[in-house]
Amino acid sequence: MPVIGQFFDWPTITRALPRLLAEGLRNTLLVAFLAIIVGLMIGVLMAALLLSKRWWVRLPAQAYVGVLRSLPVVLVVMLIGVGLPAAGLRPFGREAFGYAVLAIGVVSGAYVADIVRSGILSVEPSQVHAARMDGGTPLQAMWLVVVPQAVQRCLPALAGQFVRDVKESSLVYVLGLGIGQRELFFIAQEEAARTNNASPLVAAGACYLAITLPLTFLVARATRRRDSRASRLPAYRPISMRLGAYR
Repeated sequence: MPVIGQFFDWPTITRALPRLLAEGLRNTLLVAFLAIIVGLMIGVLMAALLLSKRWWVRLPAQAYVGVLRSLPVVLVVMLIGVGLPAAGLRPFGREAFGYAVLAIGVVSGAYVADIVRSGILSVEPSQVHAARMDGGTPLQAMWLVVVPQAVQRCLPALAGQFVRDVKESSLVYVLGLGIGQRELFFIAQEEAARTNNASPLVAAGACYLAITLPLTFLVARATRRRDSRASRLPAYRPISMRLGAYR
């Protein structure tokens, strides 16, 4: 059947699959992994600013998060990947791959900032107060009480953000990545144009699903386990017990 053959032509898929896996899948995962690292660095900094009691410290972070979460990701990719070099700012030279990672990472940072901020605020203030009453310093209360709980509560959402970065990595094709740097969608698009058949795009979709579906399942499972464990554990352990674990 012509329609089925246009989307599920096995010979076309088998010819495209080695390149999709060896180059496309590798670069997709690399872009997503590096982007979440960049996003974590930006996001933690922005979260710290968002939690400040001074409005003039919060304002730039609020603007960053609000603007980056509102703009289309492909527009940010173009502004960074095309706009920066055109303005004479070339931190990565002529390598489009570096600009691609930066663009996805900058957008990811806006979401990570909100995730980290929410994780910190989810820790009850009474626990910090109890830690201070138990003789802990503000830094000890933050490091031994707030941070461990915030990290646990943030992990599922951060894994979900990695899934988002994997999908958004498909947008960096607009930068015209060099040979050996092309991600799944770019290669699938090339193969589909060369063969006049959509089967390589279907194969790329299967590769994306192979990454995102297991991660989505693990995120949901981790969230359920975290919530179940939180309902059984005591809300606060004396800070002296926490300090003892580091001695």
